[in-house]
Amino acid sequence: MLLYSTNCLKRNSKMKNKEQHTFPFIERLLDGVEVEWKPLGEVSCVLRGKRLTKKELNNEEIYPVFHGGIEPIGYYHEANRDAGSTMIINVGASAGTISFSPKRFWSSDGCFCFSHVPALNQKYLFYYLQSIEPSIRAKVRKAGIPTLDNKLVEKLLIPIPPIAVQEEIVDILDKFTELEAELEAELEGRKRQYEYYRNQLLSIDVLSKGKLKTDKIRIMTLGELGTFTRGSGLQKKDFTPTGVGCIHYGQIYTHYGTWTTTTLSFVSNETAHRLKHVEHGDIIITNTSENVQDVCKAVVYLGKEQIVTGGHASIFKPSKHIDGKYFAYYTQTIWFAREKRKYAKGTKVIDVSANDLAKIQIPIPPLSEQQRIVSILDKFDTLTTSISEGLPKEIELRRKQYEYYRDRLLSFKH
Repeated sequence: MLLYSTNCLKRNSKMKNKEQHTFPFIERLLDGVEVEWKPLGEVSCVLRGKRLTKKELNNEEIYPVFHGGIEPIGYYHEANRDAGSTMIINVGASAGTISFSPKRFWSSDGCFCFSHVPALNQKYLFYYLQSIEPSIRAKVRKAGIPTLDNKLVEKLLIPIPPIAVQEEIVDILDKFTELEAELEAELEGRKRQYEYYRNQLLSIDVLSKGKLKTDKIRIMTLGELGTFTRGSGLQKKDFTPTGVGCIHYGQIYTHYGTWTTTTLSFVSNETAHRLKHVEHGDIIITNTSENVQDVCKAVVYLGKEQIVTGGHASIFKPSKHIDGKYFAYYTQTIWFAREKRKYAKGTKVIDVSANDLAKIQIPIPPLSEQQRIVSILDKFDTLTTSISEGLPKEIELRRKQYEYYRDRLLSFKH
């Protein structure tokens, strides 16, 4: 199993030591400091940008263009905002979202920015607005296109401590965000490493090397390795707070990993009676998706109780020749992706039928070798995707820690 890198452990140790000294400092920083509360519009001008046409945007230009979201909608040859500027998205689904750009950019009329003034550090403003983002989003007018009015932004009360205190707060919070970014980069690296080894372990070339001989590895169709049953029915409106566990095909994209022992949703006994039943060890495979990447995503059910599934999914009951988790892991490889593309049909909606799934070929080593490979991949999977172990848990804890210290640092008396 992969372990944390030495650098990661050193970072953790340094951070713990820093936390022990930071808390008294925060108390000293907040106590006895003269803080003025002013409407944001009195401290800095609320700036609205200028919209560009699609013809004016070009991905080969230098400056990102922000409109109704935190991701640029394109690039332009000019900038109308300085580097290190805070912005609030004012229109669309992301209205009220706070963002910050360390580089120069073009602001359209879909986001507000703020003039740079000596009394207000822009990064400090970003952190403070981020801390009250839920209340800002609550001010968004929902009728028609969601919109945040500039008058409401101008009236936002902002605590204005001395600029030196603002800079000290920014320095502390920057260190937290830098650590989180390092952990996320490390997690992304682990994921890429995991994907590489998964593809290697499950390639026919690697499977044929070492103690295994080619004649011990059979290329078999899924129809030879088990049986398929196509589901039907099951809509989200069928969900109930309790009852019989169920897996909706859409949840396989968004919620489940390689395997599960529990279900996110439930249906009534009456609804469950008309749906397809899933037993321990069965694999649920999505037949339909909006893209080729997600179609045929699989999850192994390893729970004790019988559950159900519905339409746009197939149930694969594996034979004694194939380990269910070995198959589920194989569906995540580039080799399986190449196979499923042969049978994928459609443009806006991609579908691979149960009959075509049965035609897909995969390499089958002896069961003991399948289980050895599964054991290795389980350890990678735990490190990269578990909610209670590994880097994802550490990132979650650090994010909560950052939010706690941010709120403490910015909780000035009013």
